[in-house]
Amino acid sequence: MTTAELATLHDEIRELARERNAVLLAHNYQVPEVQDVADFVGDSLALAREAAKTDAGEIVFCGVHFMAETAAVVCPDKTVLIPDPKAGCSLASSITADELRAWKAEHPGAVVVSYVNTAAEVKAESDYCCTSGNAKAVIEAIPRDREILFLPDVYLGLWLERVTGRKLRIWLGECHVHAGIRPADIERWTSDAPDAELLVHPECGCASQAMAFANGRTKILSTEGMVRFARRSEKERFLVATETGILHRLEREVPGKRFEPVREDAVCRFMKMITLEKVRDSLRDGKYVVTVEPEIAARARGAIERMLSLG
Repeated sequence: MTTAELATLHDEIRELARERNAVLLAHNYQVPEVQDVADFVGDSLALAREAAKTDAGEIVFCGVHFMAETAAVVCPDKTVLIPDPKAGCSLASSITADELRAWKAEHPGAVVVSYVNTAAEVKAESDYCCTSGNAKAVIEAIPRDREILFLPDVYLGLWLERVTGRKLRIWLGECHVHAGIRPADIERWTSDAPDAELLVHPECGCASQAMAFANGRTKILSTEGMVRFARRSEKERFLVATETGILHRLEREVPGKRFEPVREDAVCRFMKMITLEKVRDSLRDGKYVVTVEPEIAARARGAIERMLSLG
């Protein structure tokens, strides 16, 4: 697509959004041209908060399906659209509501903390939701004498055990992209790039182990935390261990600094399914509407609201 064609498509999308009183929300892992046309770009927590406070009548969610579901739960009076309903999530698919109910039955009285990367039906069975940005605060808000079931990401759970000192029961799920970033990748970059800060997402397969080396240079952060840290850091070079889509936002919002992926193949095919053409078609044709059954939404809302109130 030429620069002129890209500009024309951006203009068409913005005009359609004005006509429909729609706000465009895009996750940090979306393709650059979708990030550039969005009204707001952020991580899961920031997008959920933005959805909750918007005055727009429609929300076009440029992310994966569980994120659009979360927006539909917190905004029952608004129309939520996702440009491609097949944009799923390997981590969200790693646990079902039936599996969670069975797990809860094995641990009566336990507090259930579900990562936001879960279906609405799973959130409905949970006491708290969290994101990587506030997971530590959520765990620390639960009395220390309570048993905690944490799901579904095993690496985030192991990292939380380390930073909170709490023993958690952890579901063995993983994001196929983040799980592929291994301790050897961090060790290699630590040796090859002594001048750089390492920014590591806690979903990564290296996150818990990464805290043990790199002489304090490793920072375990949500994607939103990566942007904030890079802005204030005196360093000029950063190695980034998460899905590569965040590099575009980092380069745009923190100009003059150098950002490199720890793994160039850390790409989520689900996040890349949404294109500008699909965003335009979603606005033009009012597709695809994301709905959550009222009873499930009502039960999930409490867990999500607790998430939004912490961290």
